[in-house]
Amino acid sequence: MPRTFRPDAVLVQAVIAGALSFSHLHDLADAAGQDGWKAWAYPISVDLLLVAAWRRMRTTADNGPAWVWFVIALAASLGANIATAGMLDLDNVPAWLRILVAGWPALAFLGGTLLAHTNSTPAAQPEPAAQPLTAPEPEPVTVEREPDPAPDSAPELPPASATATTPVPEPVPAPVPVSVAVPPALLDHARKVADTHHATTGNRIDTATLRARLGIPAPLADAITAQLA
Repeated sequence: MPRTFRPDAVLVQAVIAGALSFSHLHDLADAAGQDGWKAWAYPISVDLLLVAAWRRMRTTADNGPAWVWFVIALAASLGANIATAGMLDLDNVPAWLRILVAGWPALAFLGGTLLAHTNSTPAAQPEPAAQPLTAPEPEPVTVEREPDPAPDSAPELPPASATATTPVPEPVPAPVPVSVAVPPALLDHARKVADTHHATTGNRIDTATLRARLGIPAPLADAITAQLA
């Protein structure tokens, strides 16, 4: 389906304003002695410098120089519009205006060169807030405990006497040592900690210090100390 052309009011206004400003700049340059193709080149030079300065102002954070050249080009355009509106006798242009018109090409060339070769620095973006660093939680250490061995046999009690009145106390079983399995990775890490302690203090690490460094239970610390001996 073909698109229908609808004129934009802003675009139409820009074309009309540009054409009028172009004509005024041409008439002023022609009256100042710049005839022929040179009179037509002056409006193009002024409008291009105005557009270049405006684009540099939009893409550069430090746009002070762009503002200066924008004001210069705008003053040249406004001055030509006012001068050709009956405020100046175009048949008798003063000498100072002829000097300004003649010197404009060098000024426009300088401004265009500076704007073209200025590094565009984008506006600084706010840095994201630094997230607080959290220390990783220590992994839980699983201590394997072997089941208590069953007693071999119950102790034999002497035959009860019919006349005995004193009860016989039951024997108390002796404590059974607990065997703690040490993971190889934890043992290697404990050996490094012990070596560092020995190199720093000159003494072998004790069970309490090893337990505090590794954050492990007392039975596991005892088992590691015994294997490091």
